[in-house]
This record gives sequence, C-alpha cells and structure tokens, in this order.
Amino acid sequence: MMAEHQIRFNDGAAYERMMGTWSQLAGATFLDWLAAPARMRWLDVGCGNGAFTQMIVDRCAPTAVDGLDPSEGQLVFARARPAASLAQFHAGTAMALPFADKSFDAAVMALVIFFVPDPAKGVAEMTRVVRPGGSISAYAWDVMRGGFPLEALQDEMLALGHKPSLPPSAAASRMEVMRSLWSDAGIQNIETKEITVQRTFADFDDFWTTSQGSNAGSQIAAMPAGDVEILKSRLRARLPSDSIGRITYGACANAIKGRLPV
Repeated sequence: MMAEHQIRFNDGAAYERMMGTWSQLAGATFLDWLAAPARMRWLDVGCGNGAFTQMIVDRCAPTAVDGLDPSEGQLVFARARPAASLAQFHAGTAMALPFADKSFDAAVMALVIFFVPDPAKGVAEMTRVVRPGGSISAYAWDVMRGGFPLEALQDEMLALGHKPSLPPSAAASRMEVMRSLWSDAGIQNIETKEITVQRTFADFDDFWTTSQGSNAGSQIAAMPAGDVEILKSRLRARLPSDSIGRITYGACANAIKGRLPV
C-alpha cells in the first residue's frame, strides 16, 4: 500500500515539464469529447500552472475563464501564460470555491479530483457555482489500475522499499466512483470515457530529468544515493527504447461529464 500524505506542487516550470505535457495530451482528447459551445464562462478548479486553462482559451473560445489553485508558485507560472490576457487566476481550494452561486456555464477538474480531501464536497461546490443546465466535468489518471504516467517509476521505488505517495482520494479516480459522485450531486445526462495517451522521451535521461518535476522527485532526492542508482538501472531495463534511444509509453485517464438540471 502506498503512503498517503498531502501532495502539493509549487514549481510551475518543473510541473510543466512533467505533468503539464501529460495534461495537455489527455486534455486535447477530453475537450474534443466535451464538444463545448463557444462563448461560455469556465471555471478550472485546481488549475495548477494553467496548462489546461491555456487549452480552454485556445480551443473553446470562452467569454471568461477563472482558474483556482492553492499553490501560489503554480499561479505565478499560470499568470505568465498567454491565457492570462483573458483568464483570471485565484488562490483557493476546491472545497470552498470563492465564487457566487450560478456564476459559470461550465466547471472542470483536470487531474485534480483525487487530490481533493473530500471529493463529494468538491463536486458539490462545482454544482453550486454553475448555472442550471451548465456542465460539470473532470478527468483523472486511473491511479488504481496503473494508469498514472509514472506508474513504472513508482513500482520500482516500491520494489526498493520506498513507498511512493498516493493521492489522498485516489479511489475517486475510479470510473464507478466518479459516476456515483456526479449522480449523488444531482448531475444528469452523465457520460464517461476512458482516455489513453502516449508520450515519447528523447532518451532515458530525458525521462529521468522530466520525472523529477513530479512529487516523486522530492522523494527520490531523499533516497540514499545507492538506491537512486539502483532505481535508475531498474527503470532503464524496464522502459524499452527504440533504435535511437527514444522511450515511448502510455497513461490512462477516466473522464466524466454531465449537466445540471434546468
């Protein structure tokens, strides 16, 4: 069983190299599936460094976008994005959204729901701030079934006796749990989708350096040097490369969408 403790991401640039890119890969499929109309008011709950917020601005022609995240370090990065010419970024938490009732046409959690200590409260808050008939959606790595982008790294850490961190609400990434959360919140017309993506790294060093931008990076930094070298050796053997050294592997996310009753 992996350890559970609070996970925070404070380095927006490091997060961009690691999870920002993965988020955008899954987010493109997710937004195509949402097929949202233009000129909507969006709320991006747990916006992090603004990777998904930027996609909303670029792809959805919104009239307004608000992003919310508890990490000021992430928000600093988000506010430097081109999206900031339209989007506004706020400090806050998913379980106490600092917005009035019925303020938005759509609320979304991109790779966030498993970090919310009380997912049901987070979903309830989204339904509170979205207008009747509005959209409530999310996607999350399927961490309970090996869908996380760093699953291989975490497996090898565990094999060496170092327990990787599990998000506090990891079970909320399961499709059936998300469906129950949406249904219990009174959301209707619920649909789900599995999203599978692949990413290619130039070589093992590219993969290794990029992975340090995750929460696992801080755990690896605290490991004995000998264990780190063993970990790298095991990962090299586990991750196949092509004829020029590139490493390609995949990740899987569960997505859900629905609408509030009119």
